Amino acid sequence: MNTLIAAIGCVLLSVTAQFLIKAGMSSVAVKTALAQPAGLHTAGAVILSPSIVIGFVFYTLGAVRWLAGLARWDVSKSYPLEGLGFVLALMVGFAIGEEVTVMRAVGVLLICAGVFVVSAN
Repeated sequence: MNTLIAAIGCVLLSVTAQFLIKAGMSSVAVKTALAQPAGLHTAGAVILSPSIVIGFVFYTLGAVRWLAGLARWDVSKSYPLEGLGFVLALMVGFAIGEEVTVMRAVGVLLICAGVFVVSAN
């Protein structure tokens, strides 16, 4: 059970990282830099964006924690749990006003069904 909780924690870190990086890439500073010709200024604006930096920190923490889970579980059992990230991303996206279509929701439900089938044994 502790491994399951740790794996879900990794998924939470990953989803949080995605939304932080998206926020950084949507910031005025990054959009302004991306509108200019590519160069060091553009790369610096992206790399030094606080949301992007924090997002990568969350990814790193999740990856390190994931290593511990892989030491205890088979990849074929643990990796499908990453599918739960689709559910969380859909829910958070909906909560912050992203468009969530019926087809997108059905796709996520199918992913959930697959995760259930794989993790049931």
